[in-house]
Amino acid sequence: MHSKEGHLNLLLNEKGYKLLDEQRQQLAEANENAMQMASGFYLNNQKYWLDLIKYPNNISFSFWHTMHSFRRLNMEEGMHGMETAAGSIKAGQHYFVGLLKYLNDFMNPYWTALQSFIDLEKKKLKKHNSLETAVDYMELLRFNIQIADQCLKSTAKEFADFHSGESQKAYLTAVKAFYSQDAEILKDYALKLEKLTETVVYDYPEAIRAIEPDFGFHFDDGGYRKFSETDRFTVYQVFPRDKAVKVNMNAKPILIMHPYVLGPNILAFLPGEGKSYTHAFANQSIPTYIRILKDIHKTPAVQVMTGEDDAKDTRFFCEKLMAMHKRKVTLNGFCQGGFIAVLDILSGELDGLVDALITCVAPMDGTKSKSLVEYMEHLPPRFRDLNYALKPVQNGNRVVDGKVMSWVYKLKSMDKEAPVVNLYKDLKAFNPSDGREIRINKTAAALNYWLIYDRSDLPEGITKLSFDSYTIPVTDDGTLPVKMFGKAVNFKGIPERSIKWLLCYAEGDDLVDRDAALAPIQYIDVEVTPFPKGHGAIATSWSDYKTEYAINKTFGNGYRGPVRFQMDIDAGK
Repeated sequence: MHSKEGHLNLLLNEKGYKLLDEQRQQLAEANENAMQMASGFYLNNQKYWLDLIKYPNNISFSFWHTMHSFRRLNMEEGMHGMETAAGSIKAGQHYFVGLLKYLNDFMNPYWTALQSFIDLEKKKLKKHNSLETAVDYMELLRFNIQIADQCLKSTAKEFADFHSGESQKAYLTAVKAFYSQDAEILKDYALKLEKLTETVVYDYPEAIRAIEPDFGFHFDDGGYRKFSETDRFTVYQVFPRDKAVKVNMNAKPILIMHPYVLGPNILAFLPGEGKSYTHAFANQSIPTYIRILKDIHKTPAVQVMTGEDDAKDTRFFCEKLMAMHKRKVTLNGFCQGGFIAVLDILSGELDGLVDALITCVAPMDGTKSKSLVEYMEHLPPRFRDLNYALKPVQNGNRVVDGKVMSWVYKLKSMDKEAPVVNLYKDLKAFNPSDGREIRINKTAAALNYWLIYDRSDLPEGITKLSFDSYTIPVTDDGTLPVKMFGKAVNFKGIPERSIKWLLCYAEGDDLVDRDAALAPIQYIDVEVTPFPKGHGAIATSWSDYKTEYAINKTFGNGYRGPVRFQMDIDAGK
């Protein structure tokens, strides 16, 4: 029984082993086949696997190469963008500095005028009752509102004109830059604005200060000779700038009288550039003399002088000139100097010494000056007082403060003298529309030097003559509102003395209106010559011989310039 079971187990084990061995062989064959398949698959796709590994590298290389090229391009564009932004920021900075500067320059005389106003009002408050004072101050407030309204309107207009034009330029520049894909166009525009504002705010004031050696009279440079003097004036002979020209001592001499208000230097504007009123006479061999007022702060006699003192000093000089040249003198007054010259002649002090008169842009009847008359009409009567402009000097004498007088002019012409208006005028003047380089010319610099630095304090007596002429009209028979040596004077005294008179005025003058300058022609025959442009053009633009309306020429309808007039009467024409 046991032997049978043993034998059966042995048979089962042999079968099991044989079956297991067959399975192992089949599994080995399957593994071998799988390995062969995998190896074949790998070998068949080896290039693919290698390319798969290289592919990210190829992509990365192309990516970084592209980024590098873009970076180089973007750096140039970025630099242009940065320069555009920097230029715009600097232009804005210069602009706001300019606003403050122009406002400060405008307000500078205001503080002096305000102090003068307060000082006099302290005294007037004691003489007027409260009701009168309240009414006057309400009228003054309304007057100030009217001036402020003019200021705001003119400022808004200039602001709109300039910025609308620049906005259009900026838009067209941006469109051009976008379509051309050239950011440098925007950069150039921003840098141009920066240069414009920098020129107006910094370079222009520096150029104005730097023009001083070329502008005006420099009596120590060898081109002049001290001729004579009184307690109030010094007279210099003016020599030709051209050394080849010699003075004809037998010719008729001319004595030129500058305005008290703005001094003499406008009459020697830019001698080196051929733009000088006085040298225009001297360069024609005419014996030319300029009467210079002495420094009012160093000369008490100037501080207290009157119109009569002016006439007597003029007689003294004319006597000496007539003795030297054996010819009667031509008296030539510019602006306020012309009005004083007329008074000197009408006083009788110059009888037998002067036989010709030239006046240029001179206010003969100030009440015909429309802008000033309108200004005075709106000003309450209480404040139409010259005493507001008076100030004491160290020795106790009183003089008229030049800063206060300049403030009055600013208020009268607020539509043109407002600080922002002047800023935009200068921005426009230095903003060439044709793309040319910004340049500061000597004429503009010299003219502004005159306006800024040549203002002076004035004698009270002389200013009173001008003040009366602007507040009291000439009578119907030609009698002036002032007296000389206690006697009335009349325009008719000019022809009664057989004096030839050339009256020159400026068609664009906003300081001395045409009607104010031409007042004498209502009463007497006067030779009249109109000149284009503004108040100072005769002494600046038209003193240049090369110009169409040069003062040594005859132009238009037979109009004679001052130099031509002097040459003709010297020749007996």
